[in-house]
Amino acid sequence: MLKGIPKLLSPELLKVLCEMGHGDRIVIGDGNFPSESVGRNAAAVIRYDGQSIPSLLDAILTVFPLDTYTDKPVLLMELMDRDKGIVDTPIWDEYRDVVAAHDARGADAVGTVERFAFYDEAKKCYAVIATGETAIYANVILQKGVVTD
Repeated sequence: MLKGIPKLLSPELLKVLCEMGHGDRIVIGDGNFPSESVGRNAAAVIRYDGQSIPSLLDAILTVFPLDTYTDKPVLLMELMDRDKGIVDTPIWDEYRDVVAAHDARGADAVGTVERFAFYDEAKKCYAVIATGETAIYANVILQKGVVTD
């Protein structure tokens, strides 16, 4: 066991987060995200079945600095046109609150990417985390910054 590490972070995930360098990205996919096919060429696909994303995001950001050399180091998948005005995404507000607790830019560090562009970007990520999150449009990409402490 280690001190100061959130218990939610598994040894496998800690290893991957440690391996990542400045500018590397990791995707956290909801329960509907095609984690295995998107992560086919990634260093790892890590299973967190049954886990919601907000608590995992909070745990990750405890040890993972967001990139300060990019305006939006946190990317969310935009709603499709046919879902706009119909589908609510309250989980995005939770993400913004979690990010604000760990990054001085707060919600300004969070951006959105069109759905299919998000999939393309996710395929380039260093690793994929597959969760059991049931909220839709709950996928998020994090870009790692520099550890300064």
